[in-house]
Amino acid sequence: MNRGDGLVQRRNVSREATDSAQRDGDDGDKKLDLDEEAGDGDSKETRLTLMEEVLLLGLKDKEGYTSFWNDCISSGLRGCILIELALRGRIELEKAGMRRKSLLSRKIIMKSDTPTGDVLLDEALKHMKEMDPPETVQSWIEYLSGETWNPLKLKLQLKNVRERLAKNLVEKGVLTTEKQNFLLFDMTTHPVTDNTAKSRLVKKVQDSVLSKWVNDPHRMDKRLLALLFLSHASDVLENAFAPLNDDDYEVAMKRIRDLLELDYEQESLKTNTNELLWAVFAAFTK
Repeated sequence: MNRGDGLVQRRNVSREATDSAQRDGDDGDKKLDLDEEAGDGDSKETRLTLMEEVLLLGLKDKEGYTSFWNDCISSGLRGCILIELALRGRIELEKAGMRRKSLLSRKIIMKSDTPTGDVLLDEALKHMKEMDPPETVQSWIEYLSGETWNPLKLKLQLKNVRERLAKNLVEKGVLTTEKQNFLLFDMTTHPVTDNTAKSRLVKKVQDSVLSKWVNDPHRMDKRLLALLFLSHASDVLENAFAPLNDDDYEVAMKRIRDLLELDYEQESLKTNTNELLWAVFAAFTK
């Protein structure tokens, strides 16, 4: 999960959405629905989780699979799961205390065990609920990825995450399912079938660091900020930036570098922030 220095190469809320959110019994999910609707203006037809967005950026449109050389997306998707649970109000970091523990030394604690309705999120939430004593962000990324030397923790691994997320995207009409023959074996692939949804996602990422750049992470939508960080951590951000002209590409990459060079400890102390969000960022850039 340790990363090398540098980067990879190259509205209005509708009444229907508001009413739907108010019927939802969970405050975290209500805020999530409203933030998504207001944040990018997409219809509810292709509303995606953070994990699904990162996977979609990483998938080759026609081939329907991620790069065989990408060894970062597995842990990156687990980071997405932690942030998604935090934004939905299910988990948080323990208090820093008088001695101001660092982000990476603080444990994840349960805030609410109410199911989210998403199978992957609820599986991770169940593991966290049963963990005693609690563990840190970095430990949970390793456990959920299966990258741990402790055999007793291997049962915490979330298996077949990419395939399960791809099936979610198939159900949402964004991908389709095919079989491809690779000499000695057949592999299930998931080519993009809804190019509009993929194009909207790419444009959202591009606009966030170009036409809609605010030069202050605390003025950015938290999910969009997380998407930028974790797309980079998963080595899929280049897929969104590659179509840009040279000048825009340089501007976009410089602004991503600015985000990566922030002092996460200091950023987590500011008002109206989510400490667990910054702890996940810190785990991928330590």
